[in-house]
Amino acid sequence: ERARAAMMREGGQPLYQVMLNLAEIQLYQGQVGYRWDGQAWFGGDIDRFVLKSEGGGSFREGFDGAEIQGLYSRAIDPYFYLQAGVRQDLSTPLHQTYGAIGFEGLAPYWFEVSGALFVSTRGNVLGRLEGYYDQNITQRLILQPRVELNFAAQNTPEDKIGAGLSNAELGLRLRYEITREFAPYIGVSYDTKVGQTAAYASQEGRASSVLSFVAGVRAWF
Repeated sequence: ERARAAMMREGGQPLYQVMLNLAEIQLYQGQVGYRWDGQAWFGGDIDRFVLKSEGGGSFREGFDGAEIQGLYSRAIDPYFYLQAGVRQDLSTPLHQTYGAIGFEGLAPYWFEVSGALFVSTRGNVLGRLEGYYDQNITQRLILQPRVELNFAAQNTPEDKIGAGLSNAELGLRLRYEITREFAPYIGVSYDTKVGQTAAYASQEGRASSVLSFVAGVRAWF
């Protein structure tokens, strides 16, 4: 037992990974947009510091949404991590700051899932659920269905967000792994606003639902 403990101390060197799950150009309704979703972590198998970022917009109108999160991540079993930290919105007029608590991990049948609850300094409560699955067609060709759901506990007209399910994104992307670390892809993404959030969009003359054709790259190191 003492020898094993010494070995674990000597071999427990910190590691890191940077992952861009989405880095893409989007074509929709005569416009060209962009989107990213990625994270970086540093630490060991149990304790890690995680930096997450996601966002998007159009080249004509600028950011539609952008955020960054700094999280402490703790393994609670071999497949799941519990996470807590801070989220900072970068694109809203108020640049809100949130406390964040959530989880991410590998569910049965190899589904990658994550969820988070956010509470802003103004008392607004948001939630998010994400999931995707990698289906190997060949050793290099992989189909990835993906879903993201965003929720709000209250109406916030200043942020154009309605209570309940505020928006959903459904995507289907086909990538080719030139190497395990670098894979270009093409696909489609359907993003729809729901309920009062859709009403806010209509009041501003914006479409509540958008179907995009996407092309991008998935990379990690």
